[in-house]
Amino acid sequence: MKPYAERFYKSRTWEKCRYAFLCSKNWTCERCGRLAVIAHHKTYITPQNINDPNVTLNWDNLEALCEVCHNREHFGSGACADGLKFDANGNLVKTPPRVH
Repeated sequence: MKPYAERFYKSRTWEKCRYAFLCSKNWTCERCGRLAVIAHHKTYITPQNINDPNVTLNWDNLEALCEVCHNREHFGSGACADGLKFDANGNLVKTPPRVH
């Protein structure tokens, strides 16, 4: 999570908005139908719009996504470069090495 967004994403307001939005989508990824765990902002959050509720809390700007689809949105694949991925809370975490 980017430092400028940490306070927002940990706020009670965002937690309530995210939970209600994902409930409204039956916790279903809008792209693939898997379990949605991320309320993705279609217009990405930036330092310039982080305090604009029309961007950050507007359900029209949210999309229910699973981790895989969220990673594809940001990185074009199920995992980020350098063995990283987004977890369900939007934090970058290391992916375990693949066993062949």
